[in-house]
Amino acid sequence: MTFVARLTQGLARSAGKVPLDLVALGLRLFPAFVFLQSGRTKVEGVTIKPSTYFLFEHEYALPVIPPEIAAVMATTAEHLLPMLMILGLLTRFSALGLMGMTAVIQIFVYPQAWITHGLWASALFALVVLGPGRFSLDRLFGFETAPGGR
Repeated sequence: MTFVARLTQGLARSAGKVPLDLVALGLRLFPAFVFLQSGRTKVEGVTIKPSTYFLFEHEYALPVIPPEIAAVMATTAEHLLPMLMILGLLTRFSALGLMGMTAVIQIFVYPQAWITHGLWASALFALVVLGPGRFSLDRLFGFETAPGGR
């Protein structure tokens, strides 16, 4: 066996000892904080800032949804879905919702930022596949029984 093969197999054995529950926790927390921080910039207290409406009218300018509605929908989703993911409640649905938001941002708002959006989507998709892990309300309430729903 070559040195590279031994090294690779050793790394695989070591990585295989990391609990998937910790991986799932990271997959939940880090993308959630990206979206939650973005949502927090759009509000003052519990009120959507006028600058948020301006952004949705001029910079984000979605082709189908009126900017006033898009601003409310996006701001609400950027608060609700990440909080659910942090808690590990309705995790797979929340991750799918954030994947949808990521797709809209990629296609209609910032198509040049595909690397960033690809990273977000990859983490969110892994979460949909693996599930929220043991450290979640989904697991506590019996909505999820094992990684990947298996």
